[in-house]
This record gives sequence, C-alpha cells and structure tokens, in this order.
Amino acid sequence: MNSKKLTNFILGAMVLGILVGYLVHLYGAGTPFPDQYVIYISILTDVFLRLIKMIIAPLVFATLVVGIAKMGDASTIGRVGLKTFSWFISMSLVSLLLGLVMVNILKPGIGVELTLPAIEASTGLNKASLNFPDFVRHIFPVSIFDAMAKNEILQIVVFAVFFGVGAAGMGARADEFIRNLDMLSHIILRITTAVMKLAPIAVFSAVSAVIAENGVSILVTYGKFMLSFYAAIFALWIVIILISSLVLKNRTWTLVKMLREPALLAFTTASSEAAYPMTLERVERFGCKNKIASFVLPVGYSFNLDGSMMYCTFAALFIAQVYGIEMALSQQLLMLLVLMITSKGIAGVPRASLVVIAATLSQFNLPEAGVLLILGVDHFLDMARSATNVLGNGLATAVISKWEGELEG
Repeated sequence: MNSKKLTNFILGAMVLGILVGYLVHLYGAGTPFPDQYVIYISILTDVFLRLIKMIIAPLVFATLVVGIAKMGDASTIGRVGLKTFSWFISMSLVSLLLGLVMVNILKPGIGVELTLPAIEASTGLNKASLNFPDFVRHIFPVSIFDAMAKNEILQIVVFAVFFGVGAAGMGARADEFIRNLDMLSHIILRITTAVMKLAPIAVFSAVSAVIAENGVSILVTYGKFMLSFYAAIFALWIVIILISSLVLKNRTWTLVKMLREPALLAFTTASSEAAYPMTLERVERFGCKNKIASFVLPVGYSFNLDGSMMYCTFAALFIAQVYGIEMALSQQLLMLLVLMITSKGIAGVPRASLVVIAATLSQFNLPEAGVLLILGVDHFLDMARSATNVLGNGLATAVISKWEGELEG
C-alpha cells in the first residue's frame, strides 16, 4: 500500500469512526450498548498498538547498535550526543515558552462556565513516580530483557549505546554480528510494512470508541480550550519548521511532506510510538544515515516531546485562568523553568503530561484537582501532541544529520 493510499484510508477511517461512534452514543443512550461497544471495538486498537510495540524494542536495539558500531569511536558518539541534546533542550524551551505565550494571548480559561471539581478531589495520578532520583535510576536497566519486555525505550537506548561501543571496539571480529543485526532491522521493517496495513482499522476503532463513550457534546463544552490548544500547536509547527529550515533550507518542506503519514498515524491513534517505525523509514528515505537516525530518533522519544512540552505550560495556565487565579509574569517564567526540569523525568510514567502538570500545580499553590477539568478531552489533545512529537523528532533527526555531514540528497 503506497503512502498516498494509506493516508486516504486513514482519513476515511477517522471520518467513519466519528460517524459510527456518534450513532452508537446517540441511539444507545441509556442502555449498556455504548459501554459494551467501547470494550469490544477497542480490542482492534489494542491489537494494533501491541503489534507496533512488539516491533519497537528489537528495532531500536538493532538499528542503534548498528549505527553506533558504524560511527566507529566514542568521540564521534559524544559529539553527536552533544549536538542532539543541545537541539532537544533548545526546542523544549521554545515549546514551553510558546505554550505560555499562546495561553496568555488566547485566554481559553477566561469565562469558561464549567463545574469546578472540589479542591480536595483526587486526580488518580501517581505524582510519586515523578522525581529526579527515581528518574536517574530509571535510565539504567536492571536487565535488558526486562527493559525490552516493558518497551522502556530510554533503557534500551542506554544498553544499546554500551553494546554498540563495545562492538565497535571489537573491530573486524564483530563485523559478521553487526551485519546480522542490520539484517534483523530490515526484517523488522518488513514486518512493520505488513502491520501498517491494519492502521485504518485501528484508527476507526480508536476514534469511534472515544466518540461513543463521550459523545460530541464534550467537544462543544471544551470547544474554546481545544481550539485554542490546536491553534497553539499549529503555531508550534510553524516555529519548528522555520527553525529547522535554517539548517535544512529548501528541503525542509520535502521532509514535512514525507512525515505526513507517520504524523497522521500518531494523530489518529494518539500514540507517538505507533508512528516510530514509519518515522524511521521516512527520515532514512529522506537521506539521513542510519547511524544518525537510529540514535537521534529513539532518544528523542524520551527527551524531545515538543507537543507534550507545550501542553504542560498551556494546560497549567488554563487551569489557573479557570479558577480566576492571576499569575505574575515572574511566576509564569519560574513555572516554565520548573517544567523544563521536571518534564525530562517523565520517561516511563503513565499519562506523563498530566502527571507533570499535576505535580507543577501543587508547587505553585494552584488546585491540583483542576487536572480533572481536562481529563475528559485529554485524548483529543493527545492526538495533537503525538503528531507534533513525530514532526519534531523527524526534523531533529534531519538537522543533526545535516550538522554531521551525513545527510544525502
């Protein structure tokens, strides 16, 4: 299935999913049917995401080890790593700052007539999982098999870096093994091609389940907030593309077009992981060498989540606006710096963005229960965040490749 046909199928599945979900919600109201529908139709999405997650661990390990082994020496790895993290930190600051600016301009929380949750209401989020000591421990795997079983990308990356450096130090004796790993990565990508044919079915399932459970009325209730956030995301896309074009020049738009399908897949499934194999394939087709792409892309999935970064400042200040709490500019900038640090510790944390927001609210004497206001539409916001994360990591990979002189074409 070519990319254009896949895009059309995914878009068609999304529209059909909205229609079917609406009909189920409308005509099944007051009966157990909508709940039963959500339970059974969601199986299709779960199966698809499990198939994708089945692929990610061996793909990240194989491609990263091969890439590092081809780099040759530790100094090259260190140089690429320094450039990668410099870009990631810069783009995180841009995303957080733009979220802060946009929420102050659009003011989506002003005049919102919603029933506020009780101040003492529980969010159900585990904030205890968000702290620096645990994050540092989390980076290093106890067992690579445990990390692969849990799809802990950051831990797999750490082990693969050590493994790749060790393999590079073996010289010619490791060549045969590296060739076999390279073949493994190509086999996994062949499996990915087959799995991707199920994407439209998974998209239909995901969208129809959300609409069947919540109805379209929730989109109207939170319309101002959602439209404001999507406007902010659109602004972030423009900024990311413009900054990337300073390095990639006229080729930037070519890459953006090539990332359209993985971004759309991430958007419709609300999962950045679902788009990882396709994103890797697209950046390599664009001209990024495997040894750079296989390093930058998986690391970016832990440290370069541009859409999630923007959401942190945007949602936190939205909650403050809803409660009528004025925050001075100095407080907002301090919040930005706090989020810059805490957001880097979200690897492996369920509902990571919401956990970071809840933890940050309490530090600034804002009602933590305000997170409950956005839980109902978080899936629709996660769709935009996931697509933005894919775009940001794809462009970051090309930029680092260009800086290293490893971009073909």
